[in-house]
Amino acid sequence: MTNFFKISISLLLLVFSANTFAQITLQTPHVESVLYLGKNKNQPLIVGLGGSEGGNAWTSDYWKKTREQFIERGYAFLAIGYFKAKGTPDTLQKIAIEEVHYAIELAAKNKQINSEKIAIIGGSRGADLALLLGSYYSDIKCVVGIVASNVTFPGNTNHFTTSSWTFQKKELPFVPVNEEAIPFLMKRDLRGTFEAMLKDTIAAEKSFIKVEQINGPILLLSATKDEICPSTPMAEKMIARLKAKNFKHYFEHVPMEGGHTEPLNHFDLIFNFLETNFLKK
Repeated sequence: MTNFFKISISLLLLVFSANTFAQITLQTPHVESVLYLGKNKNQPLIVGLGGSEGGNAWTSDYWKKTREQFIERGYAFLAIGYFKAKGTPDTLQKIAIEEVHYAIELAAKNKQINSEKIAIIGGSRGADLALLLGSYYSDIKCVVGIVASNVTFPGNTNHFTTSSWTFQKKELPFVPVNEEAIPFLMKRDLRGTFEAMLKDTIAAEKSFIKVEQINGPILLLSATKDEICPSTPMAEKMIARLKAKNFKHYFEHVPMEGGHTEPLNHFDLIFNFLETNFLKK
């Protein structure tokens, strides 16, 4: 084979590789939404939500490989930024969950997407949002929560007096910062802060995310040595609630040895869970 033909084939492969998916920026108020589509018809939709770092994590180069693994498996992927992204609020406080859901609805109207197959994957505060969206909207058919909270916490402001989330312009109940939590907060001991806040059992009960209302299977991944929040005990509380409420769909909790980010290294478990409990249902 001549060098000319070798170069030509290489260029063709590059062009084919570069066009195996389409990228579409959706017009969604107060939410940054980027939809990635493969070539197939009837693609199940995965919605990706980042955490308290803000921005639109799933559009980043860091998550490019994992995002494209979803595309290669036949999914469409919707990357959502809900604060600290273009056109979004500056801080994680009073985020309107219906505006995030509107982005999902709009993406699901694409003719290549199977609107009956929508799953959300969220990490940290994004996991809280994923669980909330699933509990409010029946078109969400699967939720994966990575180091998720079982309750709503205050927004990330200096005063901690507002909820992270709103629905129909009303703040969702949240667990406030109490006196016992202040010394931990001053030391920047986030796990100690959250653990102290959760001792307010009355507020915690009012703020519990109603995971039993989710219309599909649930996977929770937690970190046994989580330095940010007590993700394993909180996941255990959600599992106990699902059992007590006789939740009709499959649910699973996988605690992992390590810190807050450890579960992000195990997307193989997520791919397998989706294949078995989401795609085949």
